[in-house]
Amino acid sequence: MKVNIRKISENTGFSISTVSNALNRKKGVNKETAKKILEAAQELGYNMEEKVTKIRFVIFRRNGLIIDESLFHPAVIEGVERQAKAMGYEMVFCYVDIRDPGYKEQLADILADMQSVVILLGTEMLEEDYEPYADAKNQIILLDGRSDKYVFDSVLINDTEAAIEAVEFLVKKGHTKIGYLKGEFRIQAFRSREKGYYHVMNQYGYPARPEFIVTLGTRIETAYQKMKEYLARTKEMPTAFFADNDVIAIGSMQAIKEYGYQIPEDISVIGFDDVSYGIVSDPPLSTVHVYKQELGARAVRELLSADGRNSDVKVKIQVCAKFIERGSVRELKNNCIT
Repeated sequence: MKVNIRKISENTGFSISTVSNALNRKKGVNKETAKKILEAAQELGYNMEEKVTKIRFVIFRRNGLIIDESLFHPAVIEGVERQAKAMGYEMVFCYVDIRDPGYKEQLADILADMQSVVILLGTEMLEEDYEPYADAKNQIILLDGRSDKYVFDSVLINDTEAAIEAVEFLVKKGHTKIGYLKGEFRIQAFRSREKGYYHVMNQYGYPARPEFIVTLGTRIETAYQKMKEYLARTKEMPTAFFADNDVIAIGSMQAIKEYGYQIPEDISVIGFDDVSYGIVSDPPLSTVHVYKQELGARAVRELLSADGRNSDVKVKIQVCAKFIERGSVRELKNNCIT
């Protein structure tokens, strides 16, 4: 098996960051420590000539409907930057847009650069987008993306399980008429959260009524506008909604309030992601907190300590999210489940 940074770390007792810095002759490592690491690397057969000099953070853009105005992704990127810096690596950001005429040529250059490893932000990727990345010559890890056909080392959120926890929270608060605020651009994360919603409704025997499933835009203004259109034509409302993310939830909440409903007195709302402005929304939004910086940092650590480019063993790591209760959910005491 190819010797990697993690193996050297395990053998020497030094952290992965310290080993990485020593192997790349970065400043900040004690001379005696560096000597021990280099000697151990040599004894283990580490190939000192095959050095990766930089990390490419590739941000895939299909239409920008999720990432362009996101408050989620900057925190993920910050986690990537901090961890890369701690491990002594240069960061290079690459935006690739599938609609650009030069997309294929740009991608070919990125995936053939043997002096770089790639973190691929796959939030906006659909299944058909993954094929060229499966043939990468360099090492690649998929961040916040999912493919059923192609296998990548991956770091992602436990979307389905987290959605189950959120919708079950509504059930335990006594809600049986629970709607779903569904982002119209069906990224894989939204599909996984949708599975969580239907799982809970089926588990408790509550109908997921089609008239309570609302397809909305994925920006605040488009979620707001389409929710207004829904409210104008609907004759009955659920007592609660679970939303694909906070952006959709907050845009919808504004429309709901403008139509004369009170939140949470008339309608409860839960989002997903825990972006910063959810804390100051009116009322503060109950949501699923995603450890965004850790998501990015874990991708860097896993990528740089992987078994090697030719390994057939792939690893998927799920970073578990946490439900946060705030003021946007009301308890229906007569129907409460304990």
